[in-house]
Amino acid sequence: MKQLLFLFGISLMSYTVINAQGYSVGDKASDFKLKNVDGKFVSLSNYASAKGFVVVFTCNHCPYAKAYQERIIQLDQKYKSKGYPVIAINSNDPQLEPADSYQEMIVRAKEKSYTFPYLFDETQDVYRKYGAKRTPHVFLLQKQGSNLVVKYVGAIDDNFEDATKVTSPYVAKAIDALLAGQEPNPAFTKAIGCGIKDKQFKN
Repeated sequence: MKQLLFLFGISLMSYTVINAQGYSVGDKASDFKLKNVDGKFVSLSNYASAKGFVVVFTCNHCPYAKAYQERIIQLDQKYKSKGYPVIAINSNDPQLEPADSYQEMIVRAKEKSYTFPYLFDETQDVYRKYGAKRTPHVFLLQKQGSNLVVKYVGAIDDNFEDATKVTSPYVAKAIDALLAGQEPNPAFTKAIGCGIKDKQFKN
């Protein structure tokens, strides 16, 4: 019994350490190299003319992620030309959620005519480094010299159920603030959605 409790304690501490990692507003974010649904690998460094990025952790199966699909497309269509393209990432383990496999990602991107990269975080290293917890979960980055600085973290807006009843379009307002030379307010909101399916902890 003591041995089981000890092992449980070690596992719990490991889980806590991993989930304690992640970026906060003001942190410098790391670039990554992930496979897109077109088979090519994408890094943020590929976007030389971008002013920043809307990095959104999302997936196929989650009802929250589905509810935001069109709104994510609209964000990309509105802000890509202004220097803030969407970069979507699926970090779910397909063994735990088959609907989020790479092949299903290809199907979804084609069905919805995604205008942005839809990347597969197969090792789950990127979501852990960023500290994403939900789908969807947004990290708005701004280029500052050679750095990528986190300027907003959280939800896309304040009403996942009905886009017509949104009163606070958090991400859009945050990007507008940056374009105006201001800081986002709020710079942090609580992401609402499904938990990311981690292959190690099966959460």
